[in-house]
Amino acid sequence: MKRLTMYLLAGMVVLLSGCATTVRSNVTAFHNWPADLPDRTYVFDATAPQDDSLELRTYQNLVRAELARVGFREGANDGTATLGVSTRFMTTAIPVRVVEVDYPFMYASPRFGYFHPRYRGYWRGWYSPWYDPFWNGMPMYTERTQINYQREVQISIKSLRDSKRLFDVTVRNLSRVESTPEIMPLLVHSAFAEFPGPSGVSRVIETKLQPK
Repeated sequence: MKRLTMYLLAGMVVLLSGCATTVRSNVTAFHNWPADLPDRTYVFDATAPQDDSLELRTYQNLVRAELARVGFREGANDGTATLGVSTRFMTTAIPVRVVEVDYPFMYASPRFGYFHPRYRGYWRGWYSPWYDPFWNGMPMYTERTQINYQREVQISIKSLRDSKRLFDVTVRNLSRVESTPEIMPLLVHSAFAEFPGPSGVSRVIETKLQPK
């Protein structure tokens, strides 16, 4: 029975390995978006030299694609654009201590739907085949460190004519996916979901990270 269970679990791992991972993001937008804005020409705010990098430019290209999707057009830095767009991308590695408790000879109860230890030794006059004379009844503990990644995307749109803020959105995500470039397209897409969306309301946006 144990061997059969191991084979079944191995088969489940193979099936699940080909499935897409669901990425959950908390999205909060605050906006005072005009009902009629005929000119949606924008430029990105100037980036400080110390912050400029190929990674930043890659993520800004993601923002460009989403802005084009919702009807914006990038202009030239000649004073003709009406909107300014600023971006900020942050990733923080958070180590988490994980303690796992293991009771030997645990089994699943189909009646109660949870795991509990088998009876050991003599019980009500009959002998249990799971008797272990070396087990003292105490659980075994194992510790490991798990790295979670907190990511945050901030995008703002303002009027260049009067510097009035029109749209501010923050996307937060906590996951065990290590690669930021892999998950960033989903976070940027979540920032413009149902643009401009409800103001001052925190939403959970779910997207699929397809396996490579």
